[in-house]
Amino acid sequence: MLLRLIILFTTVPLLELTLLLKLNTKIGFMPTISIVLITGVVGAYLAKSQGRDIIMKIRFDISQGRMPANELINGLCVLVGGAMLLTPGIITDGLGFILVIPMTREIIKIALKKRIENMIDDGRINFY
Repeated sequence: MLLRLIILFTTVPLLELTLLLKLNTKIGFMPTISIVLITGVVGAYLAKSQGRDIIMKIRFDISQGRMPANELINGLCVLVGGAMLLTPGIITDGLGFILVIPMTREIIKIALKKRIENMIDDGRINFY
């Protein structure tokens, strides 16, 4: 697991830097910087509004005596997506938007739920 994280945290920034440099040579410095800044601002706004909606749904579920499992997964996706959108880069912005936008987030949620269920079945996650 540690090796995967090391590879992830070294290759993604290198890929992002390479992509930004290529974009810089194609469209110029200011447009490249503008894209990075605009996606950061739009992403922060989307993450904030989606996060606010999710918190309201969690509060409602709790007030009704229901476990807000679905909304907790939504919240995790929006949190990770928001962090990715604030990270400068084209790849992380694309993944961040996928996690923050509700329609595309559903696909990720299905895969995430299956993975969590498999981890519970395999005994890698325990509840006491």
